[in-house]
Amino acid sequence: MSILIYLDESGDLGWSFSLPYTKGGSSRHLTIGALVVPEDKKHLPGRIIRDLYTERGWNTAGEKKWADMSDKARADFVSKALKLKHHHPEISYHAIVVNKRKVLAHMQTDPNLLYNYMIKLLLVNEMAKHPAVTLVPDPRSIKVQSGNSMHDYLQLNLWYTENVSTSLTTLQQDSKKTLSLQFADMLSGAVQAHYEHGRSDPLNGLRDQLHLKELFF
Repeated sequence: MSILIYLDESGDLGWSFSLPYTKGGSSRHLTIGALVVPEDKKHLPGRIIRDLYTERGWNTAGEKKWADMSDKARADFVSKALKLKHHHPEISYHAIVVNKRKVLAHMQTDPNLLYNYMIKLLLVNEMAKHPAVTLVPDPRSIKVQSGNSMHDYLQLNLWYTENVSTSLTTLQQDSKKTLSLQFADMLSGAVQAHYEHGRSDPLNGLRDQLHLKELFF
């Protein structure tokens, strides 16, 4: 079965920890969240996001980010995500969190490498289960110079490390126009809120249905 993977992240790849986050300092954690959905179910996560916009009267001309949502809206997203998973168990939720303060200095010189490594740890095993994968990252996410390197790195790992014939397509889409990317943003935001801000209710709600990895803890 062919699958689509929608990918977004919360946090940043800065390394300034002398000041508080959002007050001149960098985030202490970086989270990458992923929504994995079979081709024939790809419309379902978008329905959840569309319902949130309708029920809450959000402006559809823009994009509602996790950071700007109320606690009630966040709880509603978690509830809807759990119901979707219950009715369609072939859909899966994944996240990886890096503790940036424990990343060694020489690993900080090329953020592209760390970002790609996180995606490999998060997704390659899942990708290897399928004959064809379409990876959909938000082009406005982490700004890296060698955008094609992520695709090549993942494809090489699938063919030469995992020894599978999985065909990978990488398709960048704007999250303003792609509701499933907004779903991935909310997944990553729920995880990041726990690690970065100690606001744990959303993650606690999702935890049993989320494949969560930690790096450098």
